Amino acid sequence: MDLAFKPVVLWTDALIFILVGLISFFIYTLRQNPENRARWREVFSTKLGMSTFVIIMAYVSVALLDSLHFRTELPPAEGQDAEQVYYSNQVNSVLDLMLGEMGERMERTYSAPFSLKSWNKENIKTETGEMIRDYPGLTYGGQHLESPDDKAMDIVFQSFKGILLGLVFAGILIGIHWWLLRLNKSAQSTLPWSSAWITLAVIMAIFGWLITMGNLYHVLGTDQAGNDTLYESLKGIRTGVLIGTLATLITMPIAISLGIMAGYFKGWVDDIVQYIYTTLVSIPGILLIAASVLLFQVWINNNPSYFEVGLEKADAKFLALCFILGITSWTSLCRLLRAETLKISQLEYVQAAHAFGVSHLQIIWRHILPNLSHIILISFVLDFSGLVLAEAVLSYIGVGVDPAMASWGNMINLASSELSREPSIWWNLSGAFVLMFTLVLCVNLFSDLVNDAFDPKTKLEAA
Repeated sequence: MDLAFKPVVLWTDALIFILVGLISFFIYTLRQNPENRARWREVFSTKLGMSTFVIIMAYVSVALLDSLHFRTELPPAEGQDAEQVYYSNQVNSVLDLMLGEMGERMERTYSAPFSLKSWNKENIKTETGEMIRDYPGLTYGGQHLESPDDKAMDIVFQSFKGILLGLVFAGILIGIHWWLLRLNKSAQSTLPWSSAWITLAVIMAIFGWLITMGNLYHVLGTDQAGNDTLYESLKGIRTGVLIGTLATLITMPIAISLGIMAGYFKGWVDDIVQYIYTTLVSIPGILLIAASVLLFQVWINNNPSYFEVGLEKADAKFLALCFILGITSWTSLCRLLRAETLKISQLEYVQAAHAFGVSHLQIIWRHILPNLSHIILISFVLDFSGLVLAEAVLSYIGVGVDPAMASWGNMINLASSELSREPSIWWNLSGAFVLMFTLVLCVNLFSDLVNDAFDPKTKLEAA
């Protein structure tokens, strides 16, 4: 049976859902360890930890919704076989459905936030045939108004409607969660769930307001090509979350395996690992990343048959960027793990395990790796925010994400020349800045709490 839509699974879509599965499995195994469960409970026992976690999960939820891609069925053309179905080349996501027509309301060029007219003057022909130079009205922004004078009251009414819609949806989610908590009264009494509920209500109210207003006005204006800045900013969430997560996950296995091998086996193994990361650090990172990205871009251009739609090309380049960032960012963590493994391998219980003939693999798995988990976990959270910022820097110098893919780095790159105009066009930068700043700040605050809970040195200093 032909469907009205055709699912599209990009490489990054598959990886992010595999990642969700791995995290779910990690959480399941975590619940089996009382010590780790107590440490995570310490993280979530603070209002700050609970609030920042809810905000991070909101970003991840948007990224997941934007990773469910599909192509819609085209209407049959005249004379077309009824059994033959063609699909649009445009790839949409579930997030696009939630945002309504926000991404389809393209203007001709710049327009300011909530404006009813274009930012640039044009030659306009009046009803009397006279040619004047004035600001033309927008095609979509505020066109539901009967009169421009109704704009202020309409914004107030629609804002109230959007916020109320978001709060109602938040109330439903909070009610379901409250009912589930009643089945587990111990969790209700020890964790500050009220902070999570308030944060969720604020997020849903903002999201409801943005969707409602974004389908009537250009809340953050439009860019030079007439694209809605708010829509582009929200679509950039997926790129920011994915590049931070996937690049970190590529970094971890390399850093963990080489760091433990160097510290545990010492000798020629240690020499080789040190030689590799010393050589890698000696190469300018930006130069290495730029060369790798450009080489992969050439391969994509020479093999267009591998990609059915344009988004698949952009996705392949994005995946390559994550891989390149991952294999060039493992040296710092590798050094930390090597030094810590050198220290742990000299402890008495590890020496006793050697004396009893326990294999190297079992010693590493049972005694070395568990004592390195706090370093790995803290590095994962810290590297995430660093890689989100790195994407913006790389896009600014022209070797980042493909311009066809929405990203905060591409928005900042385009806004760099707009800020030098008089009057300056600030709204293209504001959307990317606010969303990136919120994500990085929340991740950093959450990582500080994780560090306090998992790092033994921090606990000793606090005692």
